[in-house]
Amino acid sequence: MEAAMRQAAEPREDYTMTAGDLVSVVVYENPEMSRKVRVSANGMVFLPFAGKLKVGGKTPGEAQEIIARKLGAFVVNPQVSVFVEEYGNKRFFVMGEVQKPGSYPIPTESRITVLEAISEAGGFTPVAAQDRARVLRTKNGESMRYTIDVRSITREGQKDKDMVLEPNDVVYVPQSFF
Repeated sequence: MEAAMRQAAEPREDYTMTAGDLVSVVVYENPEMSRKVRVSANGMVFLPFAGKLKVGGKTPGEAQEIIARKLGAFVVNPQVSVFVEEYGNKRFFVMGEVQKPGSYPIPTESRITVLEAISEAGGFTPVAAQDRARVLRTKNGESMRYTIDVRSITREGQKDKDMVLEPNDVVYVPQSFF
């Protein structure tokens, strides 16, 4: 779990594309191959000559390389640029013992942590178990669960225990036992 927390806390080098993103693919001096396409739910796009390609989970730079390789059969040394024109619906959910449970947007090209998510949801209720907030995440079809001690973050200043949320994460704050 510590490794996952460290990885989540590391700054991201580049945005990774996900379902719902509108992507502009420009092939230099080949306008017939250039397109604006929306990434499908399974992370795929369809481009003329290149066909169906998986770009979900890839950075624009990685997608450029994939597309250029595919187009290499039709164009000598294709120069491909990929830009994210519109970001898909990126949301996280806060449930349980918070003032305003619900769904919240992840700021575009920004990160949000568990502490910030709870703050966005109005903070804890008086009966919240601040030391047992949970993050529920599904990645590659596998369900994962992390326990975050928010009290140690706020009272003891242990920011390294905070965790960066990903789209569709659920932050659940249980009720404390008296």
